[in-house]
Amino acid sequence: MTVVDLHQHLWPERFVSALSARASPPFLRGSTVVLDEGEFELDLREHALERRLAVLDRDGTELAVVSLQTTIGLDRIPSDERAELVEIWEDGTRELVAAAGGRLAALSAGGSLDGFVGAAVGSDALADLDALAPLLHELRRRGAFLFVHPSGGPVDDSPEWWPAVAVYPAQMQAAYMAWLAHGQERWSSLPVVFAILAGGAPFQLERLSTRGVDVRSTLHENLYLDTSSYGRRALELCIETLGVAQLVYGSDIPVADPAPTLRAVLGFGESVAHMIRDANPTGLLP
Repeated sequence: MTVVDLHQHLWPERFVSALSARASPPFLRGSTVVLDEGEFELDLREHALERRLAVLDRDGTELAVVSLQTTIGLDRIPSDERAELVEIWEDGTRELVAAAGGRLAALSAGGSLDGFVGAAVGSDALADLDALAPLLHELRRRGAFLFVHPSGGPVDDSPEWWPAVAVYPAQMQAAYMAWLAHGQERWSSLPVVFAILAGGAPFQLERLSTRGVDVRSTLHENLYLDTSSYGRRALELCIETLGVAQLVYGSDIPVADPAPTLRAVLGFGESVAHMIRDANPTGLLP
């Protein structure tokens, strides 16, 4: 078994250069990333391979699964620009995976799959499952998994924390419910991982039952929630609702500080931590 972190982000050098050469979102201005939803200061050194491997060692992680975060807004730019940036990221990420000595695996940016253990899509993609169907069929054929990440998007004049706390969870709850309503029956054997505890969607199951839905019918073994950015109280509620077998460890490095979540997971004891960081995520990897 292997200790796995299923939710990290990593930008190859050529991708950083490509963002730096752009003049409209998403683009880099020095160490500031400019997105539709605002400007955010980065430490680009966190995307260096050596630095990332050191972080894995620090956290006791043997394998990190990296993806291109959909919150930077590539789905909202012209298709030719998006295709170019995705190709740069995927080619560079394949090289990083090859150079990492088995410490990294990667999710494709919602398309081509050669060299990837699955695909990452934005939460908005689950609103049109017919359009997503070719990718879902291919993932199922390959024995790979789908990772659903917040889509992000423009916001009004709100505090800097507003997207992460108000927008992203709402997007993930909508994606989770869309999958239960329209995707689960069609792709019942496809493993699907929802980032950030699906925005706390399990918290809504009691409310769902008041609308005449048998909540037991929503507890599917192929659906997983990643732990990123949450602590003990949220994780306890998810474990009580779904059981520990459907939680997987995700840190959201370098976007979020992993320490509070990691501390909460380890605080449940060795057997629970083993399931969340080892047995459950390892079982998802092809």
